[in-house]
Amino acid sequence: MTQKRKITAEDLYKIESLTDPRWSPDGKHILFVKTHINEDHTYASNLFLYDQESEELNQWTYGDKRVSAPRWSPDGKKVAFVSNRSGKNQLYVLPVSGGEARQVTDIDNGAGNPVWSPCSGKLAFTVSLEPEDALNEEKKKEDDEKKLKPFVTDSMKYKADGAGLLDDKKQQIAIIDLKTEELRQLTKGKDSYTPFAWSPDGKYLAYATDADAKDKDFSFNNELYLYNLEDDSKEHIQTAEGYVGFAAWSPEGDQLAFTASGRTYENATHSELWVWEQNAGTATCLTEGIDAPVGDYAIGDIQQGASIQGAVWADNNSLYFVITDQGNVNLYYASTEGEVYPAYEGDHHVYGFDVHGESQKIAAAISTTKNPGDLHVIHVPTGEAKQVTNVNRQLLDEVEVVAPEAVSYESTDGYTVHGWFMKPSGYQEGEKAPMILNIHGGPHAMYANTFFHEMQLLASQGYAVLYTNPRGSHGYGQTFVNAVRGDYGGGDYRDLMAAVDGALEQFDFIDRDRLGVTGGSYGGFMTNWITGHTDRFKAAVTQRCISNWISFYGVSDIGYYFSEWQIQADLGDIDTLWKHSPLAYADQIKTPLLILHSENDYRCPIEQAEQLYIALKRKEKKTRLVRFPESDHNLSRTGKPELRLERLNHLTGWMDEYI
Repeated sequence: MTQKRKITAEDLYKIESLTDPRWSPDGKHILFVKTHINEDHTYASNLFLYDQESEELNQWTYGDKRVSAPRWSPDGKKVAFVSNRSGKNQLYVLPVSGGEARQVTDIDNGAGNPVWSPCSGKLAFTVSLEPEDALNEEKKKEDDEKKLKPFVTDSMKYKADGAGLLDDKKQQIAIIDLKTEELRQLTKGKDSYTPFAWSPDGKYLAYATDADAKDKDFSFNNELYLYNLEDDSKEHIQTAEGYVGFAAWSPEGDQLAFTASGRTYENATHSELWVWEQNAGTATCLTEGIDAPVGDYAIGDIQQGASIQGAVWADNNSLYFVITDQGNVNLYYASTEGEVYPAYEGDHHVYGFDVHGESQKIAAAISTTKNPGDLHVIHVPTGEAKQVTNVNRQLLDEVEVVAPEAVSYESTDGYTVHGWFMKPSGYQEGEKAPMILNIHGGPHAMYANTFFHEMQLLASQGYAVLYTNPRGSHGYGQTFVNAVRGDYGGGDYRDLMAAVDGALEQFDFIDRDRLGVTGGSYGGFMTNWITGHTDRFKAAVTQRCISNWISFYGVSDIGYYFSEWQIQADLGDIDTLWKHSPLAYADQIKTPLLILHSENDYRCPIEQAEQLYIALKRKEKKTRLVRFPESDHNLSRTGKPELRLERLNHLTGWMDEYI
């Protein structure tokens, strides 16, 4: 048997990502998107079709551009999708019987989010427009677009990570008739709208907007509405104050399922599944008795363009959805009568799924700690599950993948910290090994039983790896996820140190004199905090970090409300903001600290890194700043591939130098 090699940073280019599985209406085929990295350091994605009867896999689209959002027409004769093959995202329709995909939109600012009409002859979609513009207006002159102009805003929400400075364009809903190519614009003005689902009778389009909010700067709600396509009237669906993220009509069109998170704990509040009955005009929460959030809150670094449906109806009385719980993302079943139970559990991460009600089968994209992700078909009545693709077989046959071991350690305040521990690749009994603590962002996210290239790389470099879910993480109950708010650097810090102490006690081969720590976003904040409060780590790498909550309040795209939600202080309480700022403890940092930051990061702007770097250099501390051009907060997940590779090399290089 050929000995497998250790995984490398460059293997990032060999990992293929399978996402967004969708059943054909007849239940015979499953369509999905597969993404890879090209040799020219760009992402390419195409449509693939799995045939249930022949068990064959066929590629449906080709090329080196991006494809997303594949959607079967209700009659099963066509597939709509979004692609940037013409330069900007536009809608395309591909006939199932064969032939080329037809571009059906040619809109200046692009189009997205296709939603089929029940007759299969129309598509609702989204388009960005200036408040005063109409969809059918002529294109503006290019010369006018090239003029250098100042940026003017009256809004606190004037920028966004990944988008930059926001112009006046808002997301509007339009409909195209595929036969006549006639366009109909449904919404307009200074508000944005998101279409969800077309009712089976063709009369209503469910959508979400914050159009009725009085103060847009402090409006964080997204309310649910019905657009009556017959008379252009709008009906507000009463929900708990909060954010509606998804809606889907029941097959008979008398009920509307939707996901929503309230505001009780601000952005730490669990998302729940509701069903609204049209005749009664009332909504019922189906997941009220479950102390875990509906949806996928797992963190990974290889699932490109993954999107998960909030819920899928199996018939008019039952539906399926996912819940994030205890390090897993599992499938659940619910009936409209109130029955709720797990439909498919395991140590895995379900990051995409669809249901074919008649055959009682689920198509699911599932990742594990040893597999980046594949398509599985699950027969609900028997629980029989079959993996039907193996998109990363070549790489997995070639490299050694380290299996993480689940661990749990007691912390303070009665909390237990759950996580994973990885031995170094090729570890031999009797050897001593260094260990790296890796801290996730959010903080309301969750490490999970999913594949993580970065963790595998660190293990391949000879490090034991510990990654955990301290308080603030999703998946361990509402009290646990809320416990970090107002206590950054307190209980969460104790949780992480308890995990390190627990690992040192459990695994005696760890060299306690060779410990490293790293993390990004909130994990970057916590890396900074740790180095300012203990000298036990010999090397640290902080990524896309927060160092100063005072300046963060005004420079981050979310700073002015996130600080109030999480630190529970505004600019009238400088003492509290400074008390929780790692920069306040810079003099105490003795650990060599590498600072990695993206220049176009609007979530945690680069000035956060610059302040910390200058403070440390002024005190002649061991530090280095690495700036990544043309990159935002999501560099490690969706950034330019060559810069993702550079990030990994800087991370491992710093650990090698000091550990």
